[in-house]
Amino acid sequence: MGNEALNGISTEASVAAVKGENTGGNGSGTSGISGNTFVGVSGDSQHGPGVRGTSVDNVGVAAESQNADGMSAITHSGDHAAITGFNDANGVGVRGRALGNAGVFGESDTSRGVMGTSNMFIGVSGESQHGPGVHGKSVDNVGVAAESQNADGMSAITHSSDHAAITGFNDANGVGVRGRALGNAGVFGESDTSRGVMGTSNTHIGVSGESQRGPGVRGTSVEGPGAEGFSKSNDGVFGLSDTGVGLHGKGGRLAGFFEGDVEVTGDIRLTNADCAEDFDVSGPDKVEPGTVMILGNEGTISESQQAYDKRVAGVISGAGHYKPGIVLDKQQTTGNRQPIALMGKVFCKVDAQYGAVEVGDLLTTSPTPGHAMKTSDPLKAFGAVIGKALRPLNDGQGLIPILIALQ
Repeated sequence: MGNEALNGISTEASVAAVKGENTGGNGSGTSGISGNTFVGVSGDSQHGPGVRGTSVDNVGVAAESQNADGMSAITHSGDHAAITGFNDANGVGVRGRALGNAGVFGESDTSRGVMGTSNMFIGVSGESQHGPGVHGKSVDNVGVAAESQNADGMSAITHSSDHAAITGFNDANGVGVRGRALGNAGVFGESDTSRGVMGTSNTHIGVSGESQRGPGVRGTSVEGPGAEGFSKSNDGVFGLSDTGVGLHGKGGRLAGFFEGDVEVTGDIRLTNADCAEDFDVSGPDKVEPGTVMILGNEGTISESQQAYDKRVAGVISGAGHYKPGIVLDKQQTTGNRQPIALMGKVFCKVDAQYGAVEVGDLLTTSPTPGHAMKTSDPLKAFGAVIGKALRPLNDGQGLIPILIALQ
């Protein structure tokens, strides 16, 4: 009773021991049925496939089970996969589809749960109605590993505006998503309308990027933040570098925006020159940088017109190669506002027809509109001094650097 019900033997390599053919159109060529505990169809081979199915318009091998896995494959070789899918027409190697769970589920104790490798097409493709398309699980290694020769290692797309294309979650206070690159950005985020990269964390780092020679984290956006980090109890965005910049921000209007207190434990280094403050300028036209300005009755400023004017406010900042390092009272307004240098180095319009200017000379307003001149009367100059000349001007009019020192 322990022998096979049917045992077919062939001694010719090209002749099958058992062949089943169905000409009815929809039936099985060979059907194997077993009781509750054993194999319906069993094929043994030393060097060829144990079971092989070939079909023109349908699946080569179909496996179905009521209460267990549809197909179970086991290999005893460490160099081979339990299941190998190969498509020689640039199609999918292995496809998994599920209605309510993982399309492809990979589980491993020491290596990769699911590994997809492709030269021209998709390494692993999984489809699911309600569960993960591809699910990989591993004890000591990555859950899912994707590798490609000439394209992205992994590409994720979502059609829902409420969800992310890729979500990384770490329930052990570790990194949610880690990006590492040898010569480019560790994590590169690009967005047309919203955030390029957004990191959110309750207890640890929202986004962490490591790179050998390029940016650790880089975000590019057309209308929204390039990179945004939010944390309830730690750093929203943390930048650390041994030789370069920890965090670098560059913007057309604002390079950085801070809401709340800013604490700095080291030096603050400003590469630009003067400390300026925005003032409302009388009239609709912009005043040329370097122009000497005076205070008006309505709180506005205008171009100086007379000598030794005690209403002198300063010089329009931004002339020459000196740009304001700090601009105070910056406001969003439709009016004409310009920065006035209050302290530091600034280029200033000077007229030497009232006296040759030497380095260190005190300067005041002159009869030439918007120009300074050398002070020659200390009593008149009291309260009308703009600053000290840092470069001589022997004759004519010119733009020279001065040290703002209003007095």
